[in-house]
Amino acid sequence: GGGIASGSLLLFGGDPGIGKSTLLLQAAMALAAGPESPRARAAEPTGAAPRRVLYVAGEESEEQVRMRAARLGAIPTGLLVLCETDLEAVLAAASDVKPDVIVVDSIQTIARGDLEGGPGTVTQMRECGLALLHFAKATRTAVLLVGHVTKDGLVAGPRVLEHMVDAVLYLEGERYQHYRVLRAAKNRFGATHELGVFEMTDRGLAEVANPSAAFLSPAGDRPSAGARAARAPGTAVVASLEGSRPLLVEVQALVSTSFYGTPQRVTSGFDSKRLAVLLAVLERRVGLRLGRHDVFVSVTGGLSLDEPGTDLGVALAIASSFKSRPLLDHTIAIGEVSLSGELRRVPRLDVRVREAAHLGFTRAGVPGVQADEAAGAGIEVIALGSLREAFEKLLGGRVDPAPSAGGSAGAAGADKAAAAREREATSGSR
Repeated sequence: GGGIASGSLLLFGGDPGIGKSTLLLQAAMALAAGPESPRARAAEPTGAAPRRVLYVAGEESEEQVRMRAARLGAIPTGLLVLCETDLEAVLAAASDVKPDVIVVDSIQTIARGDLEGGPGTVTQMRECGLALLHFAKATRTAVLLVGHVTKDGLVAGPRVLEHMVDAVLYLEGERYQHYRVLRAAKNRFGATHELGVFEMTDRGLAEVANPSAAFLSPAGDRPSAGARAARAPGTAVVASLEGSRPLLVEVQALVSTSFYGTPQRVTSGFDSKRLAVLLAVLERRVGLRLGRHDVFVSVTGGLSLDEPGTDLGVALAIASSFKSRPLLDHTIAIGEVSLSGELRRVPRLDVRVREAAHLGFTRAGVPGVQADEAAGAGIEVIALGSLREAFEKLLGGRVDPAPSAGGSAGAAGADKAAAAREREATSGSR
């Protein structure tokens, strides 16, 4: 985006401990520091003067906020901290100091004394949000709200709160991973479904300049993710389009014989219902008998993929693990899989392929109906009409699975039975 619009009301949501307070405190410090701050220069390209920022802490003491701010860097003089949960006191303080930006952490802790119910109730959140909205519009003060989320990942409280704000942003990521993704679910002043990628460090959240390279390289220091050695079976690289930004991510799949009554279908970062559809297509259209196998799918880096253009890569990762055949080296898979097994068009294919070429990939499997769009990207384009054709053209030679560990006679018998079922399933799918 182009900065924070004056008079706007923004809502930030995210899981506990994900970094919402850290991100907004960093933003407040950058705005208060002015153009001498590198972060402020990135947020305000025109080099605006230092802003006066009022940080309202409803969950922490002044000393706790000061300690967090000191860890993030030098505390600017333009940053004012108010530890208060009463809405009237917050608005009175804002009227006195006349800040350019107000940060409220969090909206669930603010309450009006003349209303029934404690902080965080539906009535309190609706009325406090409305009062802050009126203050923002009347004084042209930007107000940033931190919102708690439910177990379903949505902002807790009345839905009307999301309707009245100008933008809703979610900070996502695995709590114990380094990377965080900021997504815009609603934005009246810019495009939605854009994202920013950050890395959690001991100095707070730092921007990730090249997210694709970061998510593809486990070591974090390889300049070209596509130039790695031969890949292991069960891994594939997909190109997801997040807003206007192509993002290359590695998907891992593991298929193993099920020893229980109902085979497991476990996903991390990928929709379980979409996985069920892909498994049905693989079994019906490609001939892979997966009904007696556990299937595990994981997206690296703690990201979540919901873009249809990643279907082909996920399906190939599953087939690769099932057949113990890795994808061809330096290959990326792009395409939506239909119920008939055909590959459908994906938006902005040329942008995805160029990003892959930039990161060192040498070939891309794409839907044949739009292969011409990827021409001229400096990469070999493999036109694919169906998932079966992708299976035949993009998977390499078979890799022998790791030998099972020795054990008791009963365990050996189970291993032999599992191997027999595996051979039967494999021969039936040829």
